[in-house]
Amino acid sequence: MAVLCRDEILKALRNKEIVITPEVDQKFIGPASMDLSLGNEFRYFQTGPAVVPVQEDTDYKDITEKVFIEDGHCFVLLPGQSCLGITRETVKLSPRICGLLEGRSRFARLGLFVHITASFINPGIENQQVLEIYNSSNHALELYPGTKICQFVFMPTKGEATYTGQYRDNQL
Repeated sequence: MAVLCRDEILKALRNKEIVITPEVDQKFIGPASMDLSLGNEFRYFQTGPAVVPVQEDTDYKDITEKVFIEDGHCFVLLPGQSCLGITRETVKLSPRICGLLEGRSRFARLGLFVHITASFINPGIENQQVLEIYNSSNHALELYPGTKICQFVFMPTKGEATYTGQYRDNQL
């Protein structure tokens, strides 16, 4: 498995093989990844006695509530709770690039899991990235829109493919 380094990420951005909207400042492109920002939309899980079937047709929207947090304000995530967030940026990948969405170690050290599962990002996508966020600490954590909360690792594919599945439009 190969990973694009900084120079290759910059080249792919110039060649429009990777398009980030709004554009990310180059200072947020590391040696082999790009930092992305937390958006303003969150979904928190409703409490209740309902048992949720884990099946293909189960819709997370049926058990969550969506909220919008203004810039400068925060979403408080209590210990042991999870929520869904979304990146501020839209990521567009060519059919020859896929990736991994990962948390950042500075926040993991606070007990924040930014992307707890399903980190693989298919080639040919054009969407914002949904974040599966979990607070594993003993403290309430304040999540601020605009924080560079995750990193995108880009990888070349062998051949071409484009994701056309259920979450191609990725909205909360």
